[in-house]
Amino acid sequence: MSPSSPARARRGRDIGLDVRAPKEACDDSHCPFHGRLSVRGQVLDGTLVSLAMQRTAVVERTLLHFVPKYERYEKRRRRYLAHHPPCLKIPLGHRVRIAETRPLSKTVSFCIVEDLGEAAHRPAGEDATPPAPPAARPEERS
Repeated sequence: MSPSSPARARRGRDIGLDVRAPKEACDDSHCPFHGRLSVRGQVLDGTLVSLAMQRTAVVERTLLHFVPKYERYEKRRRRYLAHHPPCLKIPLGHRVRIAETRPLSKTVSFCIVEDLGEAAHRPAGEDATPPAPPAARPEERS
């Protein structure tokens, strides 16, 4: 039970949410599991749509807004910039859970805390393989 054992020192801490700590450790000070960042406030779900920045990801939520004049719904989206800890290896297009933190930069006030699995649809920015063309059918003559 020495404090110098690496397995004990790198174990993820409880962040107060019902999420599991990642098995891989990291040295990020802004990681809620292995650093000193506390999470509080809103907890939201969204789709990971971009990983182009260093340790920052774009998470998109799609909302339906009712328009009374036309008695129909319109789609609206909201994009959040969230800190992406290196111990969470989440691929593009997966559903994620983000939690509010103190402001980490001018636009980043959320941190990714959980991978919820693959999303039902692919994000618009991701290149998907085009579907195969339908097989040519011989024309029928009578």
